Parts: sequence; C-alpha cells; structure tokens
Amino acid sequence: MPGPRPDLTRLRIALTAFFALDGFVFAGWVVRIPAIKEQTGASASALGLALLGVSAGAVVTMTLTGRLVRRYGSHPVTVVCAVLLCLSIALPPLTRSALALGAVLLVFGSAYGGINVAFNSAAVDLVAVLERPIMPSFHAAFSLGGMVGAGLGGLVAGVLSPTRHLLALTVTGLLVTLFAGRALLRCEPAAPPDRTDRTPGKDGAPHRRDRRTRRLVITFGLIALCTAYGEGAMADWGALHLEQDLDASPGLAAAGYSCFALAMTVGRLTGTTLLERLGRTATVVAGGTTAVAGMLIGSLAPSLWAALFGFAITGLGLANIFPVAVERAGALGGPSGVATASTLGYGGMLLGPPAIGFMADWFSLSAALVSVAALAAVAVLVAVATRRAAVPD
Repeated sequence: MPGPRPDLTRLRIALTAFFALDGFVFAGWVVRIPAIKEQTGASASALGLALLGVSAGAVVTMTLTGRLVRRYGSHPVTVVCAVLLCLSIALPPLTRSALALGAVLLVFGSAYGGINVAFNSAAVDLVAVLERPIMPSFHAAFSLGGMVGAGLGGLVAGVLSPTRHLLALTVTGLLVTLFAGRALLRCEPAAPPDRTDRTPGKDGAPHRRDRRTRRLVITFGLIALCTAYGEGAMADWGALHLEQDLDASPGLAAAGYSCFALAMTVGRLTGTTLLERLGRTATVVAGGTTAVAGMLIGSLAPSLWAALFGFAITGLGLANIFPVAVERAGALGGPSGVATASTLGYGGMLLGPPAIGFMADWFSLSAALVSVAALAAVAVLVAVATRRAAVPD
C-alpha cells in the first residue's frame, strides 16, 4: 500500500533551497576564477584546460546519477551531492598548478552535475503530482542564488582571500544542506500516479513505445542544447561584444550579462503563470521567437543601449525553455530522461563559447552571436514539429 501523502509544500521549499544553493555556490566560484588563475600562475590556455574539468566531471556524472536516482531515490542523492559540492568548492584555492586545479575541478564538476540531475528529477515528480507547471520557479531559485552569490563574491573579493571566501561558501552550504537536507529526507518522494509501464509485453508494443520515448527525450534534450548554447555564449562573449564592437566601458560591458541574467530570472519567476495560460509548446515557441528577436537586436544593433535592451529580451525569451525541456524529458523518461536532457543541455553550454570564438575569427563577433538567434529558431522549429508527438500540455 502506498504511504501517506507527503507534505508537498515542505518538499517544494526544500527543493527550492537546493536549487538556490547550487546557483549560489557555483557563482561564488566563478567570481574568484581570476584570483585562482593568478594564484596558480596558469596561462590562459592552461586555465582553459583546467576549467574543462568542471564540464568533464559534470557530463560524465550526469548519466551515472540517473542510475543512482533510480536505485536510491532522488532525495538521498541530492543531499549527498550537495555535501560533495560544498566540500569541493573549498579545494581550488589550495592548488598551486593548473594540473592540480583541473583535478579538483573534476570533483567539483562531478558534484555539480550530480546534484542537477538529482534535484531536477525530484522536481519533475513534484510537478507531475501537483499537476501545475512550477518547474520554472525552481530554476528561478537557481538564478537568484547565482545573482546573490556573484554579488556577494564581488563585494568580498577585495577583503577576503579566495581561500577564506570559498571556505565560507563551504560552511554556509553545509549549514543550508543540514537544514534543507533534513527536511528533504523526511519528505516522501513525490510519486506521479501514471508512470508508463515499460515492461515488455508479448506483442512487443512497449518496446516500440520505449524507442519512441527515447527519441522524444533526445528531442527535448536538443531543445535544451539550443537554448543553453545561448546562455554559455552570453556569459562568455556578451561583455566582450559590447566593449569591442560598441566601445562600451568595462563597467557597462559587464552590465550586459547582468541585464540578461536579471531578465532571465524575472522570466522564470513568471514562468508558471505563463505556462498555465499558454501551455508548454506555446511557451517554448513564444520564448524562442522572443529570443531570436532579442539576440538579433543585441548582436547587430549599432547602439550600446539597443544592444543592452536586446540582451534583456533574449534573457526573457530563453528563461523558461530549458526548464520546460528538462521537465518534459523527465516526465517521459524519469531520472534517465532528466540525465539525458541535462547532459545535452550542458553540452550546448560548453559548445557555445568555443563555437562563438571560432566564428568570431572567421567572420566577426557580432556575426558569430547571431548563431544564438539561429539555434533559438531551431528550438522553435523542433518544438512545433514535435508538438503532437510530445506529452500533452
């Protein structure tokens, strides 16, 4: 017999805390990268290779985490990965070479990838039980945590050494994990009532359904890839475009990504209402179309202020596409679906910056950034083409 109904409100609050913690810790690390580079004496190329440790660890771990979630449950895996994430963030300042930095970032990336699959899997199940499209609210918490982490990191950068700053992040993160983790572990996992039975039947129909499911999960992963590409490109190249092509001061150039991130946060905070009114497919189509228009303005406008406006519109457009794609993949494929979509999405975030760099060398940076609009358009086309095959709105 099934257990008693879980406290869904407490479960939602606990998951929101872990999403915010993830963004907070990751942003705190990002703002100290320049100081870590100076401390290790790494060249730009050596630092780039070391930073690949985060990506490699995350991508490798995401698939494994899907299996762990199926076996042990999303709640314990979330808590364990949160502890590893908070402990590993203290390691980079202890390194004195690019090689050692890459090794500890591999651990950090593994924890980061693991917690993303675990709490997204738990969130997907909660969305199904509540029958409300609240997935954007969790990703809004991640964005808010990142903004707070980056802001505090900037404030303490001139006061605290990287070692003390990141150690403070470890202590803070472990305290949050202690309280939120206890609440999460006391909650029964949300159990959607209509899990698809994938046990093979005599006529083989479930096998065909499994193949169809895998194709749809990969399709949602490709939508996530197209939009995450834009996030990675904006983070690494947006400020340079404003400074190099539009003669912005360093301060105004840095404001470009802030406009993008703030608009994305606002978009995610309003995402549930938007999804309830429009449905998932219409939200993806509207968001992707908005992102296309915004990125064309941001990359091609001759005016700095028009470009900043375009960056903000792009953030609004992309805000809810990734959460919807991950939620749909999870609804179809469970933890494995979340892992597949997250891996493809994270791959897009990795693909964006180097692809933009190559295209900037071949053409120009402003022309290269048009690829963000192009992939947003691809996401729209894929969403329209699969709207009848996908799970219903």
